[in-house]
Amino acid sequence: MTHPKRLPAAERLASQAPPGALRVVMDPDPAGTPSVLRTALAAWSAIEEGATHHLVVQDDMILSESFFARARRAVEEMPDAALALFALWDSRNGAAARFGAMAGARWVGAVGEYFPCVALILPRQIAAGFVAYGRRRVGDGWPDDILMSRYLRARGIPAYVSVPSFAEHEDHGSISGNAFRGPRRSVCFLPSYAPAHEGARLTGLRVVPFFKQGLAQCAVRQDGPGPERWLHLGCEQYLEGAGLRPERLSPARTLGAGVPDGGHAAWLTAFTMGFVSLRERHRCAGGAVDEAVLDESLATLGPGGISHAATEEQIEERRDAFARIVRAGLQAGLEAGAREGESAAGGAARPARLRRVGVRGAATPLGEHVVRGLTDRGHRVTVLGSGAPAEGGLDALLDLRGLNGPDGRGQPTIAVRILTGTPATPSTPSTPASYTLAVGDLYGPGCSRESPIGRLVWDALRSRPLHLYPAPGAPVRPLHTADLTEALSRLLHDPPPKRQFCLAAREPCTVAGLAAAVREAVRPVPLAAGEELSPARLGESAPEAARAWPAPPGWKPSTDLRLGLHSFAQWLAYEGIHLSPTSTWPCPGGL
Repeated sequence: MTHPKRLPAAERLASQAPPGALRVVMDPDPAGTPSVLRTALAAWSAIEEGATHHLVVQDDMILSESFFARARRAVEEMPDAALALFALWDSRNGAAARFGAMAGARWVGAVGEYFPCVALILPRQIAAGFVAYGRRRVGDGWPDDILMSRYLRARGIPAYVSVPSFAEHEDHGSISGNAFRGPRRSVCFLPSYAPAHEGARLTGLRVVPFFKQGLAQCAVRQDGPGPERWLHLGCEQYLEGAGLRPERLSPARTLGAGVPDGGHAAWLTAFTMGFVSLRERHRCAGGAVDEAVLDESLATLGPGGISHAATEEQIEERRDAFARIVRAGLQAGLEAGAREGESAAGGAARPARLRRVGVRGAATPLGEHVVRGLTDRGHRVTVLGSGAPAEGGLDALLDLRGLNGPDGRGQPTIAVRILTGTPATPSTPSTPASYTLAVGDLYGPGCSRESPIGRLVWDALRSRPLHLYPAPGAPVRPLHTADLTEALSRLLHDPPPKRQFCLAAREPCTVAGLAAAVREAVRPVPLAAGEELSPARLGESAPEAARAWPAPPGWKPSTDLRLGLHSFAQWLAYEGIHLSPTSTWPCPGGL
């Protein structure tokens, strides 16, 4: 599939394939604004008579020498599946492919994000179904890979990602607005890789650490009732929940000086990979580890994680250093996983929990993230249903229902009730103490797309112009999901004497300033007609006075706004697209 601006590249790619294997499909509206989805639907419609499967390749790909031999074998092994022949080096599916390389797999089950479409094989009927599905959603603004993921997921179609990739991305300059993402490379591309046993698969991944935007991140599949969904955490939070002390984890202990920018996060991601691979007991029947595949998969982890802010030359300069860091982190994580296994086998006691906390209003996407955050920070959390006893056997009650609608003061709140003192806080009275926490404008994984921040991010994700609602100078008080759970944990651990607090930033930003941050963190979309981000507007001060309620003692939000917006965008694109803003489900294991 191609556009007239890239026709020579497409013709060159087609000429390198066996006769008749590839033919060029052009954007059906070349004079219009370039659209990957419009062209993709035309390409998926061009199914040859009598074909059982259909392959679509974008014009900026480099094919491996074994591309068609491997493709034929893969189709024979998995005739009913969607087969992605490429995954990006900083993506979750790319991270899943690294686990596949560690286990000797040639394919891994796709995980919770977009499904790679730059080189993809679909069975004939599935391809035709996607065309009908995509045509009904052309006006929604989503790219083909997001819609493909949604389509496959909704219909329960098996979806796999290759290890190593069949093809590599060759940047010619994006005509669809993706140049701001930086270099886009495969998690593992070996041009001379020989065909192997394509039936070796690693499936059922539940925890996927990945390095993106300079951050060590972790996608965790959520158990329980309701649709399949993934929680978005940081690697540090995941490790803390597993009983490890993230502040004691550092590459400096094993690598010394000379760690490049992003090195610690790359090391932490690799450490989490090693730890998870043993903890989750990844196995691949019939697989055999190929050291060349494993080496290349690990070597791209660091470069992928800094690709948003580095040039090709800068990435190449740091590649060897990152490879050394990632190998050291992986080994340290494997050793930690082995020690945890020995401790579990020996019946070692888990660290003492901080508090027994009951949570109401947790059967929502945001509630799940709060419960997970508190649990990973050491609290013993029980999700309470509407008819559950209020206080039996609990140290504290947490009520999130005020987040679903503002209180009389126009401010979403959380009610916290401390029921007992704890050894960690001997001065805490044993009589119940009630707290009210104002949260400002929540954003991040689990939050609604209908919030003031959510609307801007949601529009930017779909390449829609931004509306500065209600006014450019209107105040916004951002509070990220991670900061919310950290503040709640601190209050539960050490209740202060005051009873009312504001968790949001003390100094609000303006809607105009927030829109500028969204354009940088999500996508550089235009503003709606009549809107502008003039220097004067960006410098406007918010007319609202600071909240009378203080921040909790010794605490303030720490999430960088740009990175927080990016994490919110990821969650909305990969999980929020499947959910309504008010999605709820039965309490998992609730009382």
